[in-house]
Amino acid sequence: MEYKVIHIDETDSTNRWLWNHVLPQAAGVCAVVVAEYQTAGKGCGSNSWESERGQNLTFSVLLHPKEMRFGAVAYSTRLPADCQFRISEAVSVALCKTLEPLLGEPVEIKWPNDIYVGDRKICGILIENRLKGRLITDSIVGIGLNVNQTEFRSDAPNPVSVAQIVGHETDREALLKAFLQQLSATMEMEPEPLMGAYRSRLYRREGRHRFSDSGGVFEAQVLNVLDDGRLVLLNSDGIARMYAFKEVQYMI
Repeated sequence: MEYKVIHIDETDSTNRWLWNHVLPQAAGVCAVVVAEYQTAGKGCGSNSWESERGQNLTFSVLLHPKEMRFGAVAYSTRLPADCQFRISEAVSVALCKTLEPLLGEPVEIKWPNDIYVGDRKICGILIENRLKGRLITDSIVGIGLNVNQTEFRSDAPNPVSVAQIVGHETDREALLKAFLQQLSATMEMEPEPLMGAYRSRLYRREGRHRFSDSGGVFEAQVLNVLDDGRLVLLNSDGIARMYAFKEVQYMI
């Protein structure tokens, strides 16, 4: 997969920049816009993303996801909307595979798609899809990856950067190139191996941990993540509960 990479100095949101400037005439092109600074970078919902100018990777990738292969058969149709979690899996696994050799320690996925090193967040992902009927025609993946920033001044509880872990600055352009290569590979993976790679990297996948939902704080074990992205937790009473995004939170 080849990407058209566009560098800009500043924008409110790289996701919005792609929607407004590239998508109308994309015609199947996979594009990447990289901003030195985002004035209104965001995560899911109302979450914001702190990033110092010129220190990190704040970028968005425009994809046109195809249905992934089943066995020896490759389908060329668009990805069905009910399979959209595969995009999240592919992006998350690609980020882990990119960062692990660089950091020399495990990189994990805090469900559904925050990237963690230990108990600290190094990367956030925001995925927005455009649909035609029940098919995904275009997907914009916004990524904020902490690279060379060493001081964080917002009230974000647990940020960490590559530089803080390895003790020196990293070439951001080389890191972006490595990620795009990994993303091309994970987007071509068949569903079962991709889900396996995602599940094997889940944050706090072993043992019991504290979570909170509308009923309060409780302890549970991560049992599974379903194909549609729902998290399955096994409570201390032995009852499994399924949660959609935003219905449950890790207590960190």
